[in-house]
Amino acid sequence: MYAVFRSGGKQYRASKGDVLRLEKIDGDEGAAVKFDQVLLVGEGSDIEVGSPTLSGSAVSAKVVRQGKSRKVPVVKFKRRQNYLRQGSHRQFFTEVEITGITGGSANKAAPKADAMAKEAAPKETAAKAPASKKAAKKVAKKAAPKKPAAKKTAAKKSAAKKTAKKKAAKK
Repeated sequence: MYAVFRSGGKQYRASKGDVLRLEKIDGDEGAAVKFDQVLLVGEGSDIEVGSPTLSGSAVSAKVVRQGKSRKVPVVKFKRRQNYLRQGSHRQFFTEVEITGITGGSANKAAPKADAMAKEAAPKETAAKAPASKKAAKKVAKKAAPKKPAAKKTAAKKSAAKKTAKKKAAKK
């Protein structure tokens, strides 16, 4: 089973036992963390998608460590302005291990919605059938007057003239 959840403005895909490096989250090492903004939960071909999130679903994790990433150089430069500023940046992160995924209640509501959609579908097609016939007649009238493009024969005539001149020059 896997889940896609949102944390720190980013989205992550995780399964049970995965270790992820997220934006900094307040919490000590070994503390339990729960992510309730779950966007998708899936297992094989059975997938539940939220709009935008799944209610009642959560991803639980354990904080493994807090740290800083490696140094990244930061350079601000404007040419011909005698402007150069150099610095560096280290981003804070939290490493978490996923301990569990609980699915939402979206799978109970989905079959009802599918059944309603199937019942409503025949009514809609019966109402749209006359409109589609009128549209087909209009398209047929517009398509009939098209004529094929005329072929260009100027290139063939010039080629024939050149060969005639070459034959005359040889004689």
